[in-house]
Amino acid sequence: MRELVFTKLHPLQMRYVAQALFTIFHEGRYADKVIEYTLKQNPKAGSRDRAFIAETTYQIVRYYRLYAEILGRTPQTEDDFWKICAIHFVVNGAVDLPEWVEFEGLDFKEIREKAAALATNRALRESIPDWLDQLGATELGAKWDDTLHSLNQPARVVLRTNRLKTTRAELQKALQKEGFETAPEGDGDALVLERRQNVFQTQAFKNGLFEVQDFSSQLVAHLLAPEPGMRVVDACAGGGGKTLHLAALMQSKGQLVALDTLAWKLDELRLRARRAGASNIETRPIENRKAIKRLYDSADRLLLDVPCSGLGVLRRNPDSKWKLQPDFIEKLRATQQEILQSYSPIVKDGGRMVYATCSILPSENEHQIQIFLASEAGKKFKLIEERKILPQDNGFDGFYMALLGKGE
Repeated sequence: MRELVFTKLHPLQMRYVAQALFTIFHEGRYADKVIEYTLKQNPKAGSRDRAFIAETTYQIVRYYRLYAEILGRTPQTEDDFWKICAIHFVVNGAVDLPEWVEFEGLDFKEIREKAAALATNRALRESIPDWLDQLGATELGAKWDDTLHSLNQPARVVLRTNRLKTTRAELQKALQKEGFETAPEGDGDALVLERRQNVFQTQAFKNGLFEVQDFSSQLVAHLLAPEPGMRVVDACAGGGGKTLHLAALMQSKGQLVALDTLAWKLDELRLRARRAGASNIETRPIENRKAIKRLYDSADRLLLDVPCSGLGVLRRNPDSKWKLQPDFIEKLRATQQEILQSYSPIVKDGGRMVYATCSILPSENEHQIQIFLASEAGKKFKLIEERKILPQDNGFDGFYMALLGKGE
């Protein structure tokens, strides 16, 4: 928890937050989409109001279980979510709140006492389902406490410089002229925003000078280390954040094949590629296994950024912990191993591949690599390097990546 700095609360702001929370928890909608829609419905709101609505909604989603426990029931109505908002402010240091009818019946002293009493229970204190808390403790042991606490901290906004169009120093100057202060992170292309602002309205973004991509995520393409002129396959490309990074490292030279089972995601990638000036990307929807087999023994580099639980990015998607189920994670593990088995033959002798997830669970990460290497398909590969990043390690997203060489 963090003590909030309070300004005067406005009923309209609170109504938008309460409505957003009701939609997230009772209609099963994704928090980022709900907040995006909410802000579009209120176009005249100033930047402070928009930030308040977004940040308050996200923080309450993070601590939803704790606040519902303090309320004493599962919120069922928008009025209940007004009370959840009040509990949020009191727990985070508010001394008094407006005497609104929606806040009637709340005892601030009792709220603080309940919060203090519940602080001894990790699953309630950090607000996470019991089964997920137990899974994290089983897989990460003593590291789980710090990991879980870190996952409840708001994520920083990180930009990746597009090398095809600019340098990090030039991008930093361009953003500064538009009123955006940044700080370089690491030796690569990352810039971290000093404060949260809407970078998508900048001329620098419209000109394709950067993408928004977490620092840990940016390490994946560097580990794969593609070179200009190579044939590279991104087999789970999605919207293409890492694909675009690979294209930049390749100086847009050679062939970069982007695959995905969802064709609409590749449509989005093509739009992003045009803005970025990446001309070496070829998109191919995976309609059947033949699409994969046609690529066997052809790639110098292969990226398998596989579907995962996303537990390493709970900072960005806090509502996902309320949507995840144990059987879904089991199915994901089966899918991950199937992708390793069926896609790894794409790598030609002497080539390399990276297996990556934004999960922090060993069962989705190093255990999958161990199973693969012990299999018939995996005997052709050697583990060269692996990186396990927990959110408390560098202050960014949790990630896993393993670099494997074929015939080395």
